[in-house]
Amino acid sequence: MTDKLDAGRMIQMGVITGAHGVRGAVTVKSFAELPEDLTAYGPLFDGSGKLSLRLRLAGQTRGLLIARIEGVEDRDAALALKGTGLFLPRSALPDPEESESYYYTDLIGLRVEDRAGALLGHVVAVDNHGAGDLLTLRDAAGGEQLLPFTRAVVPEVDLAGGRLVAELPEEILVPPKPEGSLEE
Repeated sequence: MTDKLDAGRMIQMGVITGAHGVRGAVTVKSFAELPEDLTAYGPLFDGSGKLSLRLRLAGQTRGLLIARIEGVEDRDAALALKGTGLFLPRSALPDPEESESYYYTDLIGLRVEDRAGALLGHVVAVDNHGAGDLLTLRDAAGGEQLLPFTRAVVPEVDLAGGRLVAELPEEILVPPKPEGSLEE
C-alpha cells in the first residue's frame, strides 16, 4: 500500500465490469448499500493500493453504474481495467450506525469460539451468494468451513474482545471417522 493509505484494512467497494461506449467510460458493480455511494468517500484504489482511481458517476445501466475515470479516455484503456477491484481504506468509511455497530469487514480475523470458549477457527471472509450471509472460518490446520451468519448460529459478536461466539447447527457438524475406517 502507498503512503496515501492508512495501515488498516482495505474494503472492496466494487469492481469494474467492462467498458461502456468508445470514450473511456466503464461499467461498475457497486457493493455499497446505495450503489451511487461508491464515490462518496474519496478516491478508490486497486487491490494493490498503488493505483488511485478517481471515478465520476455518469449514469446507470442494467443494475450497473456507468463511470468516467480520470485519465481513461478511450475504450481500450477502459477494457484494460475490466476486473479491477475498487477499494477504500476502512478508515474512509463513517462509523457504523448504532443499530449496526460494525461493518462485516470488521469481523475478518476475529476468533470464533463455541459457548465453552473452545476455538473453532478465525473469520477469513464474509460473503453472500444470494441465500444469506456466510462466514468462512479457517481452523488451525488450514481447513475451511462455512457458517451461516445468523443470530441463531452467531448469537454474540464481541469486537472489543476480538471474538464471535457460535453455536454450530447439527447439520454442519461432521462427526470424527472411526479409527481404521476406510470412509473418505
